[in-house]
Amino acid sequence: MYLTKHQVADGSRWALDGRLLPDDFELRRLLDLPNATIPSFLRGIVRTDVTASGSLVAPVDPSTEVWAAGVTYLRSREAREAESTVSDLYSRVYDAERPELFFKAVGWRVSGHAMPIRIRRDSSWNVPEPELTLVINARGEIVGFCAGNDVSSRDIEGANPLYLPQAKIYDGACALGPGISLCEPGTLSNLLIELTVTRDGHAVFAGETRTSRLKRPLRELVDYLRKELGFPHGVFLMTGTGIVPPDDFSLAGGDHVRITIGDLTLENEVAR
Repeated sequence: MYLTKHQVADGSRWALDGRLLPDDFELRRLLDLPNATIPSFLRGIVRTDVTASGSLVAPVDPSTEVWAAGVTYLRSREAREAESTVSDLYSRVYDAERPELFFKAVGWRVSGHAMPIRIRRDSSWNVPEPELTLVINARGEIVGFCAGNDVSSRDIEGANPLYLPQAKIYDGACALGPGISLCEPGTLSNLLIELTVTRDGHAVFAGETRTSRLKRPLRELVDYLRKELGFPHGVFLMTGTGIVPPDDFSLAGGDHVRITIGDLTLENEVAR
């Protein structure tokens, strides 16, 4: 089952497999439910006679919280060590029992498929970070996933790890989409993740990895996120990146970023 959110004349509408859901449907209603009951709930409310239209927007509610995990792949640890003035910090995080977790965005700030992303004007080293993004219900169950881009300013974080919020949290730094693939958690264990950045019609960077290269189980990341922190209407969790461009690469205005995770492809252009 596949959920998408579409721009319409008076706002936005959700759809299931291309068919509209009621105009008062909110994702939070769905994520209040146990995972086992979600399929039957959706089948019971979908408008089978009305096809969705309109451009896609981010598959979140305005109040949806998006969190992220860091240093979950060996490649990410190596890159963060190389950029940082305190490189041993990232080795300690990678090997520690407790993962790195941080707030990334609230729903109204998230870009959807074909919407612009941004790089900071006060940064000279910016990269896309393609990440499997888990959709988690109020009970802590993984109910699906989407493709995510955790756009980051490597020079700002590298200068001091305490600058991570400025490197990671700003307008246009989070993209999710194109929709939500509702699935069982076991199907996420070995998904292919691909990234291509195109500039002036030519690919300037391409890379790939698999979710099987994650150091930590997805369940572990979710459990740590929910320690002492409630999400009564669900939460999205970006699970870290295993694709890091070389040190001489930085995003530029006009770049086209394409991220494919499993059967979902998220595309965004960097605002000029």
